This record gives sequence, C-alpha cells and structure tokens, in this order.
Amino acid sequence: METIIAFIIVLGILIFVHELGHFIFAKLLGVGVLKFSLGFGPKILGKKIGETDYMISAFPLGGYVKMVGESPGEEVPEDLEKISFTNKSYLNKMSIVAAGPVFNIFFAVLLLSSLWIYGVPALTTKVGEVKQGLPAYEAGIKEGDRVLSVMDKPVKTWEEMAALIHKSSGPVALKLKRDGEVYEVTVSPQLSKVKNVFGEMEDARIIGVASSGETVIIRHNPITALYMGTSQTARLVELTFIGLGKLIKGKVPLKDSLGGPILIAQLTGEQVKQGMRSLIFFVALLSVNLGIINLFPIPILDGGHLLFFTIERIIRRPLSEKGMEMAQRVGMAILALLMVLVVYNDILRLIHKH
Repeated sequence: METIIAFIIVLGILIFVHELGHFIFAKLLGVGVLKFSLGFGPKILGKKIGETDYMISAFPLGGYVKMVGESPGEEVPEDLEKISFTNKSYLNKMSIVAAGPVFNIFFAVLLLSSLWIYGVPALTTKVGEVKQGLPAYEAGIKEGDRVLSVMDKPVKTWEEMAALIHKSSGPVALKLKRDGEVYEVTVSPQLSKVKNVFGEMEDARIIGVASSGETVIIRHNPITALYMGTSQTARLVELTFIGLGKLIKGKVPLKDSLGGPILIAQLTGEQVKQGMRSLIFFVALLSVNLGIINLFPIPILDGGHLLFFTIERIIRRPLSEKGMEMAQRVGMAILALLMVLVVYNDILRLIHKH
C-alpha cells in the first residue's frame, strides 16, 4: 500500500508539473484554458474558477490542458477568437506546447539543486582493499591511505579520483596522507574492463584499489548548488539520449531497458525505503525522462505537435484535418503498442523475480 500511494503521489507531481508548463504559457500568451486535468477519463472531483475547470480524473496515468480552439477544425465562437490557440502565432504555439517538457527538465534541476543544498552523501578518498599484484599494491599504497590529489588536482570524493585515473593516459602522480604525513607516489594504471552505467563492459585504466566505504555529506550554497543541479540534469539528459541510441542500435536489449507503470511503482517503493535523498533523485530522473519522451516526434505527444507546427510553417498552410486525424490514430497505435510492450516486460520481470 505504501508503494502504491508513493507511486500515485510521484506520478501526480510529475504530471502536474508538466501540465502546469502548458497552462502557465497558455495564460501568459493569451490563450483561454477550459480544462486542467490530472488524469484521464471521468471527472472524480474538481472546481471551476473563471473559464477553467480544474479537476482530477479517474485514470492517473497522464493529464491534459484543454485550450480554446486547440483541436483541428474546432469551431470557435467569434467572441473567443482572440483567446483561441489556433489563432496564435507559430512561435506562441511552439512555446505553449514545448513548455510542458521544459518544465519537467527545470523541475529536475530544482530537485537536484535542492539535494546539494540539503547535502549529498559521497564516498571519501580513503582507501580500503588494495589488490595484490596490481599497480597500487606495487606502488606501496596501503589500506587506510587517503588520496589528496591526482596529477596535482585536489580530489574530495572517490568518484572524482576514479574519473581522473580512468581517463589518464600514462603514469599518475598521487598525493596521499597516511598517519598524518603527506607523501607522493607514481602509479602506472593498467587497462581493464569495467561496467558502465548501461551494464556494458568498456575499457578503463585502474590501479587496483577499493573504497573503504567511508562517506561524507557534501553541501553547497544555493548558487553553486544550482550549478551542480543544472550540470547533473544535463548529464541525465545526455545519458538518456545515449541510452536511446543504444536501444535503437540493439546494443541494449528491450527487455532490460523498457519498463512501465509496474516497474516504476516498484522502483518508487524501493526509493522510499532508502530515504528522501534517493526518492528525490529518482523523481528528478523520472522528470527528465518524461520531458524527453514527450518531445519524441510521435503524433499525440508534444513532439508530434511541434513537428506538425513546423511542417505547417514550411508549407505555409494548415495540414488537412483528414491527415491530422490519421496521424493522431497512428500516434495512438504506437503508444498503445509501446504500453503493451512495457507492461509485458514488467510482468516478465515479476515472474522471473518470483
């Protein structure tokens, strides 16, 4: 029950942020909004304020903002033409549609920035196991040593240290602290195979040490936290596109990479158990994914609408209603097939797990 409640809350927040982007930009650019709904289907509860009916609907896997004159071929009363979506400029329409995904990306930035203000745990550079026969052992590095710098670059976390060593191209100078004394050693990393974030084996240079497991909480002031949150979000966007590329090329199996509502619910429950930091990071990751997926040029998604507007701009005339209707049906079919695939994958994971 805790997992289900957490899943509904997380999903509701992400949908709200997305639709809020559409809503705010529609209002800013003078478009009338008739409905703001969290969920699809029959209305469960709601309240009409001004021209807008704010409501929660029965099926929580989505939401929508219904604008005046939004649908192709929709007849708009003369007194509402000024606030009709159809009558707005190309740039205004593009801005309103793109605002949903963009808000999801900015939401991830805010979440990750808040984490850096609150404090993020990180492994220190204190050395744990030193593997015999590997470069660190041969160089005299011992368990309990603390790495202060790599190639004269100060390091505070194990991640920073490992990244510099992995990317090195020759012998590496390390400054270490042992029993209060500082000394330097030169290590020649050896090429080895390590797993990347996608589970693939790739070449990396290692010296043969493991972390002691000691952690420290790293905090930043709001300005540097915003920079860290933005950088981290940019990295998540980059990894998402890299992952999609590997998926298209067949380097990552569909069954291992695509997950649906069941998997997201399970992962949400796991993050809740691990604590607020883990949950916030997970929500930020989901928000990035939601924003990017909605930009796919598939009819019915935001990216599909952006594509239609661009085509209309190029050919200098509206697309035919029949063509738009056919494209919408194709988009619905693609999304339906994708939903069947991800739910099938989710069920297979449950079967294999039990």
